[in-house]
Amino acid sequence: MLHSPVLEIIQHLKKSTGLSVNELGSSMKMSYMGVKQHCVDLEKAGFLDTWRRPKGAGRPEKVYRLTPKADALFTGPGPALTLDLLQTAERVYGETAPPKLLFTYFQTKAEAIAPKLSKATTVEERARLLAKIRSADGCVSTCEVDANGHLLLIDHHRPLKDLAARYAIVDELECEMIERLLGCDVRRLVEEVSGLVRVTFQIKTTIAPTRLE
Repeated sequence: MLHSPVLEIIQHLKKSTGLSVNELGSSMKMSYMGVKQHCVDLEKAGFLDTWRRPKGAGRPEKVYRLTPKADALFTGPGPALTLDLLQTAERVYGETAPPKLLFTYFQTKAEAIAPKLSKATTVEERARLLAKIRSADGCVSTCEVDANGHLLLIDHHRPLKDLAARYAIVDELECEMIERLLGCDVRRLVEEVSGLVRVTFQIKTTIAPTRLE
């Protein structure tokens, strides 16, 4: 089993575009050398790589980020089995079977989640509750407001990535589910760099900037 500081490093990096040893040490309240050694070990194991981040003055800063290999550390709800079942359904019942099953799945999931959001009185409250629910589902989700006051629901992990690669409708259905649950239009944006996979759902409402959750 991975040592707990290693897990904490991975969790911090999962929610970022990359962090320096000093930034990790400050967040974790660990010494520079302690964090550095863990990062070096993780890099040797293939879970991290590095890049140079420009600074306002001076030399670019060395930053660690996750590689695609780290995805295996964030397992989802049986995507391989789901993919096999959908492909079997396609062979037996035809090419329309998987989209129908996926539509029913997301519809049922929305119906299960909706009561958990019912006490929220604002879109922001619903989005923050939804972020917690999606984190429990393996999406490592956060909810934040950007500098322009845009409300964002951000998934730092994509448990259904392999499924969506085979059935593109997955991403569309997921976005539609979030729109129904929040009661407003949502724009889906994807960012993938090295091991970083970030899906941002920009919620079409503007509010005063607030803290992250």
